[in-house]
Amino acid sequence: MKDHSATQPTEFTDTSAIAKYLIEAITQRLQGAPSSAAEHRQNVLKWLHQAYVDSGMTLEESARNRVFREILAEFVGYGPIQPLLDDPDVSEIMVNGPRQVYVERNGELIDTNITFEDDGHVMRIIDRILHPMGRQVNQDSPIADARLPDGSRVNVAIPPVVLDGPVITIRKFLKQVFTVEQFVALGSMTAHMAEFLRACVIARLNIIITGNTSSGKTTLLNILTGYIPGKQRIITIEDAAELQLNQKYIIRMETKAPGVDGHGAVTTRDLVRNALRMRPDRIVVGEVRSGEALDMLQAMNTGHEGSLTTLHANSPRDAISRLETMAMMSGLEMPLLAIRKQIVSAVDLIVHMQRLTDGSRKVGRISEVPRMEGEIATLSDIFVFEKTGVGADGKILGEMRATGLRPEFTPRLEAAGFKLGGEVFGA
Repeated sequence: MKDHSATQPTEFTDTSAIAKYLIEAITQRLQGAPSSAAEHRQNVLKWLHQAYVDSGMTLEESARNRVFREILAEFVGYGPIQPLLDDPDVSEIMVNGPRQVYVERNGELIDTNITFEDDGHVMRIIDRILHPMGRQVNQDSPIADARLPDGSRVNVAIPPVVLDGPVITIRKFLKQVFTVEQFVALGSMTAHMAEFLRACVIARLNIIITGNTSSGKTTLLNILTGYIPGKQRIITIEDAAELQLNQKYIIRMETKAPGVDGHGAVTTRDLVRNALRMRPDRIVVGEVRSGEALDMLQAMNTGHEGSLTTLHANSPRDAISRLETMAMMSGLEMPLLAIRKQIVSAVDLIVHMQRLTDGSRKVGRISEVPRMEGEIATLSDIFVFEKTGVGADGKILGEMRATGLRPEFTPRLEAAGFKLGGEVFGA
């Protein structure tokens, strides 16, 4: 090996040139290096310090530490977006090609000054995300879902289905579980709403949480599952495990994508069907999207009361229509009216989450599904959020209030020990 101890200090014009030199030096030494994550990190650290010493360069401590962090992120992290992953205030990270990276912070989209070198640089980070899960993207399969080791959800799309370079969208996993007290303090719902929902969960009502993308459905589901009594056997089914339950008898299940040969997939529907054979007291499905909706409805109708799930919908009424559509995707030949009757029989309560234009998230509506009237499923609003205006700071103004209606399932709440007073329902 060449002795660098007597070489003259290398001339660099800026820290980016220094970083490029160090990256090239480490890349040469990584050829054939061990693949173990721990060994890989140790080797990169060792060679990074050695390359810095060999080059004879001198940097201020703060600048050197920053360069070292960037290089470590490049080799053992997720490159330029690693600082965003480490930032607890960032909830989503969006990479639109190599030159545009922006984030969601406190409900607001914010541009960053982070860039990638080129499309190839973005692709290397995509490969680093997908490889541990045995997945890959190419021109024949240009879209993939994955998750990071910390549970953050990732979606990637590459050309030809996107036109301006590879796209990465990361929904970060919340390490700190929201409590109902925090939800109330943030104005996402009232204390009376929280009291009512707690009673509904313990009384084993079947609840569906609806809302649009990033409206807080999973956050609310996490809160509600925390009310399930600890002596019940709970089975959770998710695409990417996000729910954080502290009860004792929990089985956590996760879907599996097909392998590179296209076989071996395990879908949400497969897991719902299997869960019915596992003696569950409660089934909690992270989200229903397709034919598993019918299996979930049948489970709710056949002795698995107290089940919870989420689905994308713009309103409780829209949720009924979406459930009908998804049930028809099951492949069973059932008349629409029969499916609608199944929905009304199975679902007791729809909780609709809203993400408002100011970035805030609120429980917009809590609706009972009491009965059929003719061929129409009726809905009764128990709580509603009414928008009253927009403040000078752009914040949405409004009031969460009870409608004054008591739900028809009130006797079930009372049988479970909850005699909610008139003040809860606005009487």
